Amino acid sequence: MAAQQSGLETFRLFSSSSSSDDKAPQLGLGLFDSPQNPLPPPPPCLEVLPSQVPLAVKHTVEPVNLDGLTLLKGRVSTQDVFKLSNSDLVPGKYEGGLKLWEGSLDLVRTLCSEVEDGHLSFSGKRVLELGCGHGLPGIFACLKGAAVMHFQDFNAEVLQCLTIPNVDANLKKNSQSLNPDATEIRFFAGDWSEVHQILPHLQRVEKDPNCSSEVDPSTGYDIILMAETVYSISALPILYGLVKKCMSRPDGVVYMAAKKHYFGVGGGSRRFLSVVEKDGTMAASLVAEVADGSSNVRELWKLCFK
Repeated sequence: MAAQQSGLETFRLFSSSSSSDDKAPQLGLGLFDSPQNPLPPPPPCLEVLPSQVPLAVKHTVEPVNLDGLTLLKGRVSTQDVFKLSNSDLVPGKYEGGLKLWEGSLDLVRTLCSEVEDGHLSFSGKRVLELGCGHGLPGIFACLKGAAVMHFQDFNAEVLQCLTIPNVDANLKKNSQSLNPDATEIRFFAGDWSEVHQILPHLQRVEKDPNCSSEVDPSTGYDIILMAETVYSISALPILYGLVKKCMSRPDGVVYMAAKKHYFGVGGGSRRFLSVVEKDGTMAASLVAEVADGSSNVRELWKLCFK
């Protein structure tokens, strides 16, 4: 399984004075994820409406071919949106959501394969994409009949300037084969430590007359998608905690695309899975591995409750 090179950018978390991607990060979080300066408070959690897309920011699209499936990827300038150069990531302010990372394309390919093999169905399902950026995996879920598709990103600006226009462009491209009212599509901005407060489909615990607690199986998201979200060590337990709050029981599933290791920042799929294993409530299985020489080894994992 090899990643297409057209339309994607090699994962690079921090800008550097050197042109080499092998240099250590020049700002933000170091090897052990210890910030040199305290991070600013996260932006407020809020729902972003399609009507809030700014007209002043130029949004263009170009096709991305994913082994026969063609989606549209948007392009906007981080200079226009955040007043930052295109290679910058500022921890606590901008988390790279305007770039199209390799893992997002890996995840779409894997989802397509899982659907074709009969291992996954989006039809009628509630789906959440965390750290969505362009939202290509979530867009694929819409095209495959998801009943609910919610997109989450750290920055409201990413949702306003990139995700919403990109979702709109892809759905219009496929409008002849879609029922426009078939999927509830919403967008939520906020930090993973707080955004559960505004997400509509959290797990709901009900108490019976004997005072025992049971999770209502009709609540939560049936499928959670995330790509390139596990690069920061300090964020791993927060992200996992959010997944546990959002995933429906007992049959919910997570599909995660990530690099095995993010050199220079310390995170990676295996670091995240160590958090999962230590908690002991979920099982993880490797779905695919991508070792095409274009970057560190990338992995696709599936998580479910034991």
